[in-house]
Amino acid sequence: MAKPKSGAKKATPAAKAGAKPAAKKDKAARLDLIKNASKKVAKVEAKPAKAPSEGTKGKAAAAKKVPAEKAKPEKAEKVVEAKGKAKAASGMKAAAPAAKAVGKTPAAKAAPAEAPAGKKATGKGAKGAAAAPAAPAVDRPRPRATKLPPPGEPLTKREMEQLLTAGEGRGVMGEGSLKGRLIVNGEMPHLVVVGRDKRELLFLLQGPDQEVLPAYVDHKVSVSGLIRKTTNHSGVVDVRKYSAKKPEVEVPEVVPVETEPKLRYLSPGEVSMLVAAGMGAGIKGFASIRGNLEMTGEEYVLVVSNGGTRQQVSFIVEGKAAGKGLRKFVGQTLQVTGVVDKLAGWGGRIGAETVEPRPSEARAVLRDEMEIVHIEGEVPTSVDVKLNHGLTVRLPEQPGATWAIEPTIAKRVGLREANFESGASGGGQATREFFFTPRNPGTFEVEFFLAKAFMPGQVERSFKINVTVKP
Repeated sequence: MAKPKSGAKKATPAAKAGAKPAAKKDKAARLDLIKNASKKVAKVEAKPAKAPSEGTKGKAAAAKKVPAEKAKPEKAEKVVEAKGKAKAASGMKAAAPAAKAVGKTPAAKAAPAEAPAGKKATGKGAKGAAAAPAAPAVDRPRPRATKLPPPGEPLTKREMEQLLTAGEGRGVMGEGSLKGRLIVNGEMPHLVVVGRDKRELLFLLQGPDQEVLPAYVDHKVSVSGLIRKTTNHSGVVDVRKYSAKKPEVEVPEVVPVETEPKLRYLSPGEVSMLVAAGMGAGIKGFASIRGNLEMTGEEYVLVVSNGGTRQQVSFIVEGKAAGKGLRKFVGQTLQVTGVVDKLAGWGGRIGAETVEPRPSEARAVLRDEMEIVHIEGEVPTSVDVKLNHGLTVRLPEQPGATWAIEPTIAKRVGLREANFESGASGGGQATREFFFTPRNPGTFEVEFFLAKAFMPGQVERSFKINVTVKP
């Protein structure tokens, strides 16, 4: 071995022995630190948690410290075992249980303590919330659609029928309008629409006017906009326009007392309608009319216009003035005043109060210098007539019926007169004479109709004659 230098001191056993007390001091300091740490951890665990946040923070801090302290005792144990087992046996016996306690209790519980701590704190908070009185629920406004969608396609007639039919039309959508009664259901305005089969359909009303519409409850409301039928019995309307009408107050109907209408004097215009063919049916009132007196059976008839044609207008004369004294005026012109009731377009009845004879109008055509062709009875035949000369056709009358021709033929052949002649004076049958004066050359077919009085459409029989007008 090399000898040490003169200035250097050799290591002596005393120096080695002096190292042992220093090691003991380090060991004692470490053991004290371990004990103090275990006491602090025990105090923290025993201390009740005042608040979830504080307990959680304390346990998390303890969990961070314990692993670091646990590592230190393990290193100290290795040093003590290597340097002196005999002298540190008693210290190790005391330190081992503490180290085990520190290693088992704080370290083992530190990690799981974080999760249960949060759960316990949450459970306590929930119990406290349950024990406290529940606050009253705040009424939140229901969501309302305030924006209108873009315009859609107009509803067709078929789609509108499906829309208004209960049990059909689900999914139908388009622009249209609805009418119904407004109600409020769940704080939202709805329109009750009566469908095609009298069943009610319910439509929710949306749009910017949704806040205003509830003011018109039980009003008749008409809306237009985008209509969507979401179910077979209800739907939604995005209202673009609307109009509301107050409900009508039901007034009890007063049954009118049936009273006879007051008769009045007819105006000149109404009198002209009385004497016109096919007009004035239903007119009733006081009037004075003029015409030729005829008879049908035992009834007196006053012919006022279009005599002898199928547009003849005549009235049956009744009342106190319609006595036997009128027979002497048959075939003459009379002015009759009374209550006129025109039942149809071809005549009616008149309750005569006064009857005044009027002079007959002078005949427009004199027969003295004419060549006249005569036809008697219902004989279909052909005759030749000279231009501007005469043709007479005499036919027997029947009670309740009268002879007539078409108005157009009467104008072509030139009908001048249709004279009624009663056979009372001679005891014979009543007849009617048709007098023609043709003005146009040619061949004409003239048909005579025996029709029911006042009903020219009901014809019993007819016959024709051919008239050839020669220049």
